[in-house]
Amino acid sequence: MNIKQYYLGCLSHASYLITDEKTKTAAVVDPQRDIEQYLADAAAGGYQIKHVFLTHFHADFLAGHIELRNRAGAKIYLGSRAEAEFDFVKLKDGDAIEFGDVRLAILETPGHTPEGISILVYDLAKDANQPLAVLTGDTLFIGDVGRPDLLASIGVTADELADMLYDSITNKLTKLPDATLVYPAHGAGSMCGKSLSKETVSTIGEQKKFNYALQPMSREEFKRLVTAEQPEAPAYFVHDAIRNRQERPSLESTLEKSLRGLPLEEVLRLRNQGAQLLDVRDAVDFEGAHLAGSLNIALQGKYATWCGTMLRHDAPIVVIGEPGTEEEAVMRLGRIGFDNVAGYLQGGMDALRDTPELVARIDRTTAVALAEELASDAPPVVIDVRAPSEWQAAHLAGSRNVPLNHLRERIAEIPQDRAVVVHCEGGYRSAIAASVLAQAGRKNVLDLVGGFKAWSASKLPYETAPTKA
Repeated sequence: MNIKQYYLGCLSHASYLITDEKTKTAAVVDPQRDIEQYLADAAAGGYQIKHVFLTHFHADFLAGHIELRNRAGAKIYLGSRAEAEFDFVKLKDGDAIEFGDVRLAILETPGHTPEGISILVYDLAKDANQPLAVLTGDTLFIGDVGRPDLLASIGVTADELADMLYDSITNKLTKLPDATLVYPAHGAGSMCGKSLSKETVSTIGEQKKFNYALQPMSREEFKRLVTAEQPEAPAYFVHDAIRNRQERPSLESTLEKSLRGLPLEEVLRLRNQGAQLLDVRDAVDFEGAHLAGSLNIALQGKYATWCGTMLRHDAPIVVIGEPGTEEEAVMRLGRIGFDNVAGYLQGGMDALRDTPELVARIDRTTAVALAEELASDAPPVVIDVRAPSEWQAAHLAGSRNVPLNHLRERIAEIPQDRAVVVHCEGGYRSAIAASVLAQAGRKNVLDLVGGFKAWSASKLPYETAPTKA
């Protein structure tokens, strides 16, 4: 018996392939939507993927259960409280699937969602009584537990889910043997919790020692702790949680429809009809020259999360990128359920070579140059687009905190009669922000190269206590 973990850094997502050598049978748990790696690894070992489990209806990505059903003929399994449009097997406490030396036994562990389950993995060749591992989905993370406040499950309150989570943790997961390996569905960077570890495997014993949420405490204290200071969830989470319940097209069929080169004339026509122009190049290239009206979200970063935050899933998307990167850009949109890509600009920015009037630019500035401007008689307005907690910890004196995910709705707060300099921590989010301001018709916008990191590295002064903007 073997457990293989797949970790997808851009979504901080872990999935699992469990194989049995005797029967050459495999199961996949919480798969990402692009399933080629599971199929390839199963084929290489001579295994047939017969089972696919979702520990719950994920909110931050579209899972690959439909794809594995269609391509491998796998049967889909969900918790007993789950309701979905497709055929699946409902699993309750104590239910088990066995193949060869593998037993997968179910613990119903609601709390992050009502239908949440954890999967106990037994290696029957070694010990039929003690589990080797537990796949905890989003109920238990390394260093944290799943947040109960995502509201992805309509009709269930955060307080009710926190009650369920307390029972799942204290009455089930912490009662497992200390040596049981813990394999969660997410790691550091996920919005499904607030203090997830960079480690991707632990043990129940380690978590009982070091995980703040597993310490002895009352139900009310637990509920207060796990709901406090959670990051704001991206807008697309509810959309994905609903789509994971639905019968839907596969990623393969979506890519066939979306991966088509569009001439410039068609892109302009779509733009004029309300399509979203998504430029996926690095900030330095985008700001040097881009098709006017484009939004910049670079592939090299938290691309999927920010696409899900800044884009609409009900309006066409046209991708603009370096030739050869379009498939990755579209596929990663598909991972989060954005199947509304109309195509990509054929030839990338070369298509604009003969139409310079369509090209726009955004100026950049350095930390030292900004410091000089701030000391002048006509200083620019500094807009810090980081999260409020980042701004409160340390910020430029006089800067205004307008978090990127609220920039569009608060754009009227930004003065139009002065130059505006936007910055974040390192430059990724500020490039998105600068493109949003440019879309809105703002002309005198500059992006601070290197963000707050560059400012502090230049030994320039900043404030560490929160002040009113």
